[in-house]
Amino acid sequence: MKDHADIVVIGGGAAGVGALRTLADAGRDVLLLEAQGRLGGRAHTVHVAGLPIDLGAGWLHSATSNPWVPIAEACGFAIYRAPPLWDEQWRELGFSRTEQAELWEVFDACMAAIRTPPPSDRASDLLPPGGKWNAALDALSGFINGAPIREMSVADWFAYDEASTDIDWRVEQGYGALVAAHAAGLPAALATPVSGIDTSGKRLRIATPRGTVTANAAIVTVSTNVLASGALALPGHDAILHAASELPLGLADKLFFALEGGEEIDDNAHLVGDPHSACTGSYTLRPFGRPVVECMLGGDGARAMEKEGLNGAAAFAIGELCHLLGSDWRGKLRFVAGSAWGRETHILGSYSHALPGRHGARAVLRTPVDPRIRFAGEACSDGEFSTAHGAYNSGVVAAKALLV
Repeated sequence: MKDHADIVVIGGGAAGVGALRTLADAGRDVLLLEAQGRLGGRAHTVHVAGLPIDLGAGWLHSATSNPWVPIAEACGFAIYRAPPLWDEQWRELGFSRTEQAELWEVFDACMAAIRTPPPSDRASDLLPPGGKWNAALDALSGFINGAPIREMSVADWFAYDEASTDIDWRVEQGYGALVAAHAAGLPAALATPVSGIDTSGKRLRIATPRGTVTANAAIVTVSTNVLASGALALPGHDAILHAASELPLGLADKLFFALEGGEEIDDNAHLVGDPHSACTGSYTLRPFGRPVVECMLGGDGARAMEKEGLNGAAAFAIGELCHLLGSDWRGKLRFVAGSAWGRETHILGSYSHALPGRHGARAVLRTPVDPRIRFAGEACSDGEFSTAHGAYNSGVVAAKALLV
C-alpha cells in the first residue's frame, strides 16, 4: 500500500467507488481505503451453487434514471427487467384479495398524508390508533426504510417518495458484483480500516493499522452508524458526527434458501409471511426463475431475527413458508446464505432514515467543515437515500467538488 495520494477515498461501497472512478478518470492520484476485505459495502454478491446472490442491495431502484444501469450495460452485466410483485400475494395464500385491497388502500392514504407532515413529523402519528393494518404498515416501513413507522420522519419519507420513479430492475450477475467491478484496476487497499484523520497540518494524516497515509484531500463514505460510533476520529467535526446520529441505519436483512422442486411456483412470485404482523418476511419465490427463495426481513422483524442469529432466522422463515405452502415444503428448503448487517463491524446497519424532525441532518452531513474533507454516501442524499444509486451520485458530487 502506498503511503500518500492526492485524494484518499475512505470506504469502498457505492459512494466510494463512484468517487474513486470519477477522480481516476480525471487523472488524479487517488487511493481507496476499505475496512473490509472486499469492495461493494452494503452491496455484496456471493455465489452459492454457482448462483449469484445479493446479500445487500439487490434492486436497481428508479431504474430509468439509475446510473448503475448504463454502467452495468457498459461492463457487460445483464439487466433483468421483470418488475417486482411486492403488491401481490401468490394465489392469495393467507391473504385474500379483499384484504390486500384494504391494506393497499390504507397504505396509499398514508402516503398521501405524508405530503402534510404533522407537527411531530413522526410518521406513526398519521395512523389511526389501533388501526387494523397498523402492524402491516410497520412491516412495510421495515422493508422500505429499515425501521418501523414510529421512528420515521414524515418529511424524510416524503422526500424519498418524490424522488422515486417506482421502476425497479435487477442485475443478473449481482448488484454487489457490479459495484465492485466498477472499481476494477483502480488503486484500493482492502482490509485497511481508517481510525482517524489528523487535520492539523498542511496535508491530512490518515491513520490505518498499516501505517499513516498523507493526502491533500479526502472523501469519507463510511456509514452514519460508524461515524456516530466514534470509530473514526474527526477533530472539529462535531456537527457532522451529530448529524450522523440523527440519520441512523435501519435494518433490512436477507435469507436465501435453495429450492428443490416447487416447479409449480411462478417465477418471481411473492408472498408476505403474516400480513397482520410487523415481524414477518417478504418472500420472492424463484427470483430470476432460479431454484431459490429469497426472504427479506426489515425493521422490527430484522431486529428480532438478528437476536436469534441466522439459523434462528432461517427457522422462522421456513415456518412462515410452511404455514402458507404446506408442511411438505420443509423438505424442499435448504438455508444457504444470509445477512445480518447490524453485526457487520464496519457498517453496523443497512440504510439510513432520518429521525422525526431531523430530515435537515442530511444537508448538514454533506456540508464540509474542512474544505479538504468531503462526505458522501446514501445518507447525504436528500431524496435518493437508502439506495446504491443515491450513494453513487453523492460520491460523484463529492469528487467533482474536489476537482474544481
